[in-house]
Amino acid sequence: MLLNWTVMILYNYFSAMFVGPGYVPLGWTPEKSQDCMYLQYCKVCQSYKAPRSHHCRKCNRCVMKMDHHCPWINNCCGYQNHASFTLFLLLAPLGCIHASFIFIMTMYTQLYNRISFGWSSVKIDMSAAKRDPRPIIPFGLSAFAASLFALGLALGTTIAVGMLFIIQMKVILTNKTSIESWIEEKAKDRIQYYQTGETFIFPYDTGSKWKNFRQVFTWSGIPEGDGLDWPVRDGCHQYSLTIEQLKQKADKRVRSVRYRAIEDYSGVCCPVTKGVKTFFTTPCTEEPRIALSKGDLILATRGLKHWMYGEKILISAADGGIRERGWFPRKCVEKCQYDSETDQPVDGEKKIK
Repeated sequence: MLLNWTVMILYNYFSAMFVGPGYVPLGWTPEKSQDCMYLQYCKVCQSYKAPRSHHCRKCNRCVMKMDHHCPWINNCCGYQNHASFTLFLLLAPLGCIHASFIFIMTMYTQLYNRISFGWSSVKIDMSAAKRDPRPIIPFGLSAFAASLFALGLALGTTIAVGMLFIIQMKVILTNKTSIESWIEEKAKDRIQYYQTGETFIFPYDTGSKWKNFRQVFTWSGIPEGDGLDWPVRDGCHQYSLTIEQLKQKADKRVRSVRYRAIEDYSGVCCPVTKGVKTFFTTPCTEEPRIALSKGDLILATRGLKHWMYGEKILISAADGGIRERGWFPRKCVEKCQYDSETDQPVDGEKKIK
């Protein structure tokens, strides 16, 4: 049984790794040219981003139904491998629970056969068992320590990976991805901030957990659809989510605040020269850092107490040119007195904190 767990875990692990998430074809455009106005354009892939797709900086491609980039499989979790990845998250804890049971029973039986009860003390003799026949595999002190260490690893894996499995099942049963859950939260924040009276309805939730489950898990192992067109619920259409993304992108530009770099920053993750608080409060995220030189202009969109996230406007870039995005220390910049886009004093500092 333990070997069966191992085979199934490795099969789904390598399937998630080598099958991959599925990428939007390079140069992809929607069938109707007028639908391009509802989509974002990816300059790297030279194509439009299909509904539910996102560009992965590490894979350097637009991924269909991207959930996240997983370092465990060195690939993205998306349309084609979401089922394999989730099964891996399920089978790994089950196999570790089985292994934990074996370790616990092994240590229990071996210790039980080596315990001597005296009048005033309890002694454990790890050299040999009291009872015959002796075990085929000797169980000494080193074997006991290795079993105890392996038990700790098995229990830790069960808890950590099991929590990830629960998170994945929550988004699967609502037919969402982790990114789409974040987009939905930002949609609620945007509507509340501007008091527009809108009601955002997630278009891909069928209303049935079983139907949502079947969107990912099928008997053939091949997910439904082609990864580009998706069934939507009543009252929504194919581009309901992409229109909301465009609104959020425009809102981010409105809320952004312009800063100017007053100190150089090399772009290291934990800068030693920028203060103790900056060093120990570095953002725990895979998002990059951007190097700054004195005089650089940055559009900050969000921030923490000692760090900020934004886009650096390159001096050599043309109008609407390329921008580098990432985190940088707050103490390295100061807010510009006027926003160059509106020529008005900026008052958005409180909005990004």
